[in-house]
Amino acid sequence: MGFRWWRRSFSGALLSWMFFLLRISCSDKAPDFTFVHEATSAPLEIFYDYIIVGGGTAGCPLAATLSHGGAKVLVLERGGSPYTNPNITDIGNFASVLLDKSPTSPAQPFTSEDGVYNARARILGGGSAVNAGFYSRASTPYIKEAGWNQKWVEQAYEWVEQVVAFQPPMLEWETALRDGLLEVGVLPNNGYTFNHSYGTKVGGTIFDREGHRHTAADLLDYANPSSITVYLHAIVHKVLFRRIPGMARPQAYGVIYKDANGVTHEAYLNSDSKNEIILTAGAIGSPQLLMLSGIGPGYHLQKHGIQVVVDQPLVGQGMADNPMNVLLIPSPLPVEVSLVQVVGITRFYTFIEGASGLSLVYPLAQRLAKSFRLILNEGNYEPFKVVPEAKPIAVDTVNAVVNGTLRAGVILEKITGPLSRGHLELRNLDPDDTPFVTFNYFKEPEDLRRCIQGMRTIISVINSKAFSKFRYKKMPIEALINLMLTLPINSRRRHANAMFSLEQFCIDTVMTIWHYHGGCQVGRVVDKEYKVLGVDSLRVVDGSTFHQTPGTNLQATVMMLGRYVGERIVHERYLSRRSEEKN
Repeated sequence: MGFRWWRRSFSGALLSWMFFLLRISCSDKAPDFTFVHEATSAPLEIFYDYIIVGGGTAGCPLAATLSHGGAKVLVLERGGSPYTNPNITDIGNFASVLLDKSPTSPAQPFTSEDGVYNARARILGGGSAVNAGFYSRASTPYIKEAGWNQKWVEQAYEWVEQVVAFQPPMLEWETALRDGLLEVGVLPNNGYTFNHSYGTKVGGTIFDREGHRHTAADLLDYANPSSITVYLHAIVHKVLFRRIPGMARPQAYGVIYKDANGVTHEAYLNSDSKNEIILTAGAIGSPQLLMLSGIGPGYHLQKHGIQVVVDQPLVGQGMADNPMNVLLIPSPLPVEVSLVQVVGITRFYTFIEGASGLSLVYPLAQRLAKSFRLILNEGNYEPFKVVPEAKPIAVDTVNAVVNGTLRAGVILEKITGPLSRGHLELRNLDPDDTPFVTFNYFKEPEDLRRCIQGMRTIISVINSKAFSKFRYKKMPIEALINLMLTLPINSRRRHANAMFSLEQFCIDTVMTIWHYHGGCQVGRVVDKEYKVLGVDSLRVVDGSTFHQTPGTNLQATVMMLGRYVGERIVHERYLSRRSEEKN
């Protein structure tokens, strides 16, 4: 029992750290947003000019921008506030949030149909409140391909960065990772930059020097408080449509949502053709809500008893998640608690990142140490048979865990794109339940080839002179691979040849880096202005519109997109008013 429990507990903590490093955080002094309220205090019927569904990474900057356009803005967020959780203050306390499996946890767990453990944000600020904090812009080719205005994009990024982006401290472990990447040829050294370029760089972070997280919710500080209302724990069940004589397409005119007590509320658009409902519920929430509202594959909607508004077979298609594979490296030296700060951007479409140190809540540390001692005492336990020369390493690990910190780091590779795509289908009619999601990891052989090259690069970095002081010489790469194959980091089958085949290792140990996207893609479900095809007064503005990830990480570009589209909408509204005044 001790060994099995250790694997589950260690794996759970490792999952939180290895990528998204699940922790919600806030500054010492929470913003005093007078316009943020619980949905239980909302009237049963309300009217606004813009209704934004999802106060996440895109929704917050979008709402803040629209509040200055002379319109009344409503934001409906299904989660709570990132500023009220007592476990989120310190950068190292993310394990407490990971262990929170309550119905209101800020990171709602789910498992994809591929057998990969995952989560979706359920909190004001969205994914920016539960991620590793790395901040990096999209590449210039990505911006051009998206058809965005380069000047407006630059201004939108800068607007975001004034509030949430910081230079990381770069202590010893992250420095060794950077130098190791340079040593093995991930060149040039691009220094500290937000820009996306081939080579090795230190990126930005949304954690300040005191280790406090600054999320997209902080961007609401830009908002005009007299023109915006945010309701928390407001779960939108459907968008309402109507047909107006003389109009060829259905028009969105309101939403139905429920508060934390299960009371039904209705929010409607004021009577003006420029007013809109905007979905910013993320790559899972937005396609899910479109389907629940009658926009999606007709046969699938009818199967669930949903009246079809628009038979749109491409809703929920093109779902993709950038696969991540990692190696855990126990360290003979103490390591700092660091989240993702360094990235190697390779020319074979793989990104190499890392993180170190893991502060454990005290009860978990004690239980983990107790179980690890059982492993040491059960010397014939396979595959963790502890040979005599490895026992000092195990003892060091136990002592570190007892002190509440895991003395180790992880180096991960994430492939760009990816080329492999999947789909999303409704599970039921409950918008708070995660639908069935299939990502089809490594379905395309090129994705697998990229993973193999990425893993080879990680192995080279671990073996580099620059990184040597942070690894045990008596622990070969084969042992690190074996460790990952033993931990239950996903529910996929393990194959015996994964010990010797990096191809099989990639398939067997694939994890999420929580960069999933697609489902409402531009040109398929929405147009270039993010308006939903086939209906009026409805847009989608979030990562569900992406065809691939914009550079190394999503959050910077998703926040930028909220600001960028908001500015365009405000500009359109201004021009429309000027035209009406002239007439």
